[in-house]
Amino acid sequence: MKARNREKYLRNCRNFQARPLVAAAGERIEQAVVIPALAERDSLFRTLAAIARNPASDLRRTLVICVVNNHRPPHADVAEIRNNRETLSILQSLVFGHPANPDLPAGIRTEFYRIAESALRLAFIDASSPGVEIPERDGGVGSARKIGMDAALRVVDSRATGGGVICCLDADTLVEENYLASVRAHFRRTGVTAAVTAYAHQKPDDPGLLAAICCYEIFLRAYVIGLSHAGSPYAFHSIGSTMACTLEGYAAVRGMNRRVAAEDFHFLNKLSKIGEIGVVSETRVFPSPRPSKRVPFGTGQRMNRFLTGGTDEYRLYDPRIFDILKKWLTSMEAASDRDPEAILADAGRIHPQLEAYLRAGRFAAGWSVIRKNSKDPGQLRRQFSVWFDGLKTLRLVHHLSRSTYPLVPMFDGSTGDIPLAGRLLYPKWSPGGIPAPEEQYRILESLRADFPYS
Repeated sequence: MKARNREKYLRNCRNFQARPLVAAAGERIEQAVVIPALAERDSLFRTLAAIARNPASDLRRTLVICVVNNHRPPHADVAEIRNNRETLSILQSLVFGHPANPDLPAGIRTEFYRIAESALRLAFIDASSPGVEIPERDGGVGSARKIGMDAALRVVDSRATGGGVICCLDADTLVEENYLASVRAHFRRTGVTAAVTAYAHQKPDDPGLLAAICCYEIFLRAYVIGLSHAGSPYAFHSIGSTMACTLEGYAAVRGMNRRVAAEDFHFLNKLSKIGEIGVVSETRVFPSPRPSKRVPFGTGQRMNRFLTGGTDEYRLYDPRIFDILKKWLTSMEAASDRDPEAILADAGRIHPQLEAYLRAGRFAAGWSVIRKNSKDPGQLRRQFSVWFDGLKTLRLVHHLSRSTYPLVPMFDGSTGDIPLAGRLLYPKWSPGGIPAPEEQYRILESLRADFPYS
């Protein structure tokens, strides 16, 4: 059945014909790393050089697929298209063993030779040149990831560890020297369908950028910590450059979506419904903290928003929200086989706004159908987790934040605590306001150490 999922998906896939994979011939591929690149000439080869520092035995098992992409003019900037053309030229030289262009900047030339002299197996897909660009209607980074992951599904050996693994990175994300081996070992050891790798944003030298990324990463981690406190099965981070899944898992959820933003959140949300999302904690990836206006939300946008000073970013969700979520999940785990109105009445006793949220989402009608189609209590509980997924969980958090429990200060000036659900982190700083950027970074490092799953 699983093999048929993959075969069916590949039969319906048209990306191969429109945008072929350009690669040199090579031995068996057990693992692929897919990297979308839009005007990333100055960062992509630093990322590839970081991957190239992994042991040769791991590099020989792995194919790194770069998807150089843009929309058609005028939706793509002329400078982006030119940058992509230069990127494709460098990739072509690396794939087929041609010498570096002597006009390359010194930094890229150094990275070029580090890649060329390694055992890294490189491939690329041109989704940038006239006639093969990504149509405007097809979104952005989600489409680029999909093109590369579809290609990986075709070339990775399904007999490999975990049935073959597809990893996602970004063109400005660095990795450790044990990255490839750690991801593959995690799938071999656990048998999970999907996983996220531990992460830490790169530390910028600029104090303003440092404060911005500390603020955003603390916010991200506090949300996952809150979900974990609540016992949510969706307590994992959703960062595109940390994702990995098996071939069969990819086919089972019908591949990556084409969204221009939050493609990672929605992809992992689907994968979590067919199996547990693991956490690869033996290695880390290091996303970039750079500002960006390419997408309406995410790291780049939050960095840009912080730097422009439009809003006060030092805010977290009120921990009481996660206490409500915990009581709701515990109630449904203990007694899910009840009349919908009885469940709603119980939700109202937990908090009136929880009941209001469920009624607005037509819980009674949906739960009646789920209850009717579930053959036993175990299946009913599983179906509840599928229904009340990561998206509905996030919407409940937003609803409670807007209606009852607004965002709270990230740094409590009276006690020096960061308010986290279930636990307070006690940083060593003097209370009374927002700490200096370097102090914020030390606080963030404490969070990374104390809550590595976040």
